[in-house]
Amino acid sequence: MSVFAVLDAVFIGIALLLTLWFAVILLTGSFTLRWRSLTLLVLFWFVVSYLLLPRLHQVFALVYVPDYFIGRTKTQDGVLGDPVNLAFDGSESDIHVAMQRAGWVLADPITLGSSWKIVVSSLLGRSYQKAPVSDLYLFGKPHDFAYQQEVAGSAKQRHHVRFWKVPEGWILPGGHRADWLAAGTYDRSVGLSVFTFQVTHKIDEDTDLERDYIVNTLRFTDPLVRVRVIEDFSTAYHHRNGGGDRVRTDGHLPVVDVGGATERGQSELNEIDYSSQSKRRKSVVDHAVPPMSLIGAGTLVVFHAASIVLFWVTFITSRISFAEVGGWSGLLTSIALSGGVLLELFLWIAMLARRRWARIGLMFFSIALAGRALLDLELNTNLPFVTLLHAMIAVLVVLIISGNSAREWVSKGSKDREIVMVEPLR
Repeated sequence: MSVFAVLDAVFIGIALLLTLWFAVILLTGSFTLRWRSLTLLVLFWFVVSYLLLPRLHQVFALVYVPDYFIGRTKTQDGVLGDPVNLAFDGSESDIHVAMQRAGWVLADPITLGSSWKIVVSSLLGRSYQKAPVSDLYLFGKPHDFAYQQEVAGSAKQRHHVRFWKVPEGWILPGGHRADWLAAGTYDRSVGLSVFTFQVTHKIDEDTDLERDYIVNTLRFTDPLVRVRVIEDFSTAYHHRNGGGDRVRTDGHLPVVDVGGATERGQSELNEIDYSSQSKRRKSVVDHAVPPMSLIGAGTLVVFHAASIVLFWVTFITSRISFAEVGGWSGLLTSIALSGGVLLELFLWIAMLARRRWARIGLMFFSIALAGRALLDLELNTNLPFVTLLHAMIAVLVVLIISGNSAREWVSKGSKDREIVMVEPLR
């Protein structure tokens, strides 16, 4: 085991403990401060549901979830997700044309705008036919694209199916081959996840019914679509997906052959950019765009730096006095903190350049900042808002930098540089 792997395990454990510590502070604070009790309880729910429990699941998943194909997708935290209940033969163009002819709509990629739009549409019962679906992973990557059908003009209920391109030369268990694998489920309502208490869609447990519905819509609009069924592809089972919803399946895997759908149906479709989502995912890889989590961590670091700049502007313009900053000791502390923030910003920029040492340095620095902020909260029963905010930012940065996406980002850069180093001279 490499030094970096050991450090990763240590960082994940420390991040988990810091998040738990922060959650306890928020919970105990909600019982001592009456006028802010509701706010602290909401923050407690957010920290537990979106930070603490997902990280716990990530740790457990590393231990007990197999790292090979078992007919199940995985969530971003590594928890078993929806079953793989469909396979396809044909090109990407064939799938897009066949799905659109059958009345399916390509889902939007996940962005801040689309995420906000689906929240509003779900709460107000408005239509959002291209609503994004959460990322599920297969072959170590998120789905290439997804299709859906909205029910009754509301984003709360919908049919949807995710698609993954099968790696070159990969063979299904039993020696079967397919070009694409897919997971289709039906969202019956919006609720709280059983495992994390996050707001999410709840799926219908009879995934076989949704699987058959998808196949029937394709065959109804294109009689030349052929289907063969791999019986008992997986053992029939009752289980739960990543959101804690019950899943029931007979284990059969239909293989849908949509080959030639492009030639048969392209004339019926207007010029639609059907591959917008898959192109977007490929562009992230091709152009080495940093993961959203790393960009989010940078936003927090910049916010932290902006608060320090604001302090110095206020101090220089004499809006706060020398005594108010705590005299010479307070001023020296502020100078040291400013230097620390500049170091934090430098390390984050180095991480963008895929420097593994920068991630290690930023982890140590962020853990120190988070520990100091949480200790201040422990010693100060008044829980000042600024200290609370700095503590949350520090804990968030620790969680993000210790996560899978940040580790994979710098690891990829390290491997690329190693390849360049061993390339023979010409």
